[in-house]
Amino acid sequence: MSDLRTPHAGDDMAKDDDVVTLLMRQHGDIRNLFDEVESAEGEERRDAFRRLVRLLAVHETAEEEVVHPFARKGFPGGEQVVQDRLAEEKAAKETLAALDELDTDDPKFMPQLLKLRKDVQAHARAEERYEFSHIRRSTDAANLAAMAKAIRAAEAMAPTRPHPGVESGAKNMALGPVAALMDRTKDAVRKAMGK
Repeated sequence: MSDLRTPHAGDDMAKDDDVVTLLMRQHGDIRNLFDEVESAEGEERRDAFRRLVRLLAVHETAEEEVVHPFARKGFPGGEQVVQDRLAEEKAAKETLAALDELDTDDPKFMPQLLKLRKDVQAHARAEERYEFSHIRRSTDAANLAAMAKAIRAAEAMAPTRPHPGVESGAKNMALGPVAALMDRTKDAVRKAMGK
């Protein structure tokens, strides 16, 4: 099983030049990584979980920086759609932060992981139904491509895990590893978008 690697958006070399297509492919990658974490053991589970945390951090942060700002103004009712998605993300982030403090062999890990999976999948379905479909109908191909480019650039630039010393030690400890990774991903998204 150690040579089995979960595919990720872009691995098939298909062009992800539409932000909605890219994010929906990432939703599939996230489902695959949950499967991998659940079926693996020991170091393989730890490795799969680290990859899952990174993808969730990159995906959600990119949505917060690229997708949600567009949705707020891009279609009628967008502000409420974003508020609903942010509430779902907050719950998932809290579960993820609790999970990140556990060893993957801890008996509490799998029940928490299953809760996270349920929350993440419900959130993904709501995004696809209430946000992504409206985004695609509310803008042109050039804007969809520009948003996808920013997300791909951020994914390429985001660290694989938090690196102590990048921020002050006190800030990194106060935020926790998941939040610190999200902050660095946010910086990468903003840099990719020229902000």
